Amino acid sequence: MVQDHGWITAAQMIDALGLAETTPGPLILVTQFTSHIAAEAEGGLGLAALAGLLTLWMVFTPCFLYIFLAAPYLERLLALPRLRAALGGITAAVTGVIASLSLWFALSVLWPGGLSGTPAQAFAQISWPALALIASGAALTWLTKGNLFILIIINGVLGFALVSALGL
Repeated sequence: MVQDHGWITAAQMIDALGLAETTPGPLILVTQFTSHIAAEAEGGLGLAALAGLLTLWMVFTPCFLYIFLAAPYLERLLALPRLRAALGGITAAVTGVIASLSLWFALSVLWPGGLSGTPAQAFAQISWPALALIASGAALTWLTKGNLFILIIINGVLGFALVSALGL
């Protein structure tokens, strides 16, 4: 959506991830947000609403069909070695996609203008406020043993303070 088609900007995709990670259902929220933004830019609010409905249908329908159709047979299906191996492969692929997206988002947040030049130039171009928030989030996660409520509140206040102080 960002690099291949240019439907949304990298900043909008980062906003989508931020929205998704603060609430349950990240996949649905990212797809909904990005479809709304891309469709609104292309054809206005009406197209955004239509894209949102289509996205909702396309995300939820297969999930519910799989659940309702496969649930009665789940134990038998999971006992099949080939299916179990296929599901393991799918899990590995999803883990790889998540890792790849994490790296892309980290690079996009830390170097909003793109990562280029020598290591010294890249160091000079880093977004220090973003790095500070990442570091504080990592420290808070470790100190609070992963207490999400404390992490969101404190990093939210720190982010607001940085935006206010630096005029970002």
